[in-house]
Amino acid sequence: MSQQLQSTFSITRTLPAPPERVFAALSDFEEKKQWFTGPADWTQVEASLDFRPGGSEVNIGQGPDGDRSEFYAHYYDIVPNERIVYTYEMHHRGVKLSVSLATFELEPEGEGTLLTLTEHGVYLDGHEDPALREQGTRMLFDQLAAYVGRVRA
Repeated sequence: MSQQLQSTFSITRTLPAPPERVFAALSDFEEKKQWFTGPADWTQVEASLDFRPGGSEVNIGQGPDGDRSEFYAHYYDIVPNERIVYTYEMHHRGVKLSVSLATFELEPEGEGTLLTLTEHGVYLDGHEDPALREQGTRMLFDQLAAYVGRVRA
């Protein structure tokens, strides 16, 4: 019998750029490629972004051992500079690991942005630990913060 584990986490962080800048980093394909990446030894194999309600995103990469990770997202609700709601699947070595519903909320905070991600994931057949997903997502938050800090204008 197959099994699944459900888990929800939230990450909130103040980023050193206004909501418009952060939203651009989340929604523009060329900008997102600058920070939405795997570890240093990770190579992007395929990427696309159709950022609109009903649109989709694909991000496929692999490590030096050739193991592929695949991210497939679908966008449902977008309020520019305020909110992004999407679902996504994660696959590794051709096996579906999880399906998640995620929401980014952006709020002005001084000269920066209070960015909150809330994610509810269903982790399938013991293939992934929710704590590892949260850890990886925090790494992406670090990369996003560094990126928007560099390109504030």
